[in-house]
Amino acid sequence: MVEELFRQDAYLKQADATVTAVEDRGVRLDRTIFYPTGGGQPGDNGVLRWEGGEAKIVDSLKTDGGDVLHVVAPDSPKPAIGTKVQSSLDWDRRLAHMRMHTALHVMSAVIKGDVTGGQVGADKSRLDFNLSGDVPAKEWVTEEINKLIALDRAVTPQWITDEELTARPELVKTMSVRPPMGAGRVRLLAIEGIDLQACGGTHVARTGEIGRVECIKIENKGKMNRRFVISLT
Repeated sequence: MVEELFRQDAYLKQADATVTAVEDRGVRLDRTIFYPTGGGQPGDNGVLRWEGGEAKIVDSLKTDGGDVLHVVAPDSPKPAIGTKVQSSLDWDRRLAHMRMHTALHVMSAVIKGDVTGGQVGADKSRLDFNLSGDVPAKEWVTEEINKLIALDRAVTPQWITDEELTARPELVKTMSVRPPMGAGRVRLLAIEGIDLQACGGTHVARTGEIGRVECIKIENKGKMNRRFVISLT
């Protein structure tokens, strides 16, 4: 199974790896900095380089068995099995995802309601909430999120056993998506004094790195379901 370097250090921009499999759509590596699509966060893009060749990676996907498929652009060559490659992220895009994903966690602490869905994007991101009471104004949401961001609190991963997570259902805020279980432990994301919930995505190390955000839209998506859309400013 692939060594997920992005879980060890989300700030790694480059890493050496070896090709372990070649498929129609792309290649697998023995170790990777590319986050695969999941949990509402898009898969990473970037480049693989090796002696005499270069391939553009246009997506990263989780595969059966826990590997990551690095999807190669149709007009790019694929390195052969056993090739030593250097992988490089589209760092600006990844960093935007990290800032946005952490901002969504902050928003989930501001808006009191069960999360029914969400999507991380580089330009804008959203969370959907099951709200039964009054819907807050986007100006209020913007102000409250930025108050917490300005505290510059530490953002750190933690781990919990499957049994502990089962005993603490409040750590799973999403109604439609459950964190993967069965490996014995589940990754949590802690924002000091603000939020703690199960999450396997990539995040900034402190809330101050998010910068200022704005709630740009609130949409009605059905009975008691409201969509809050934010962007980085």
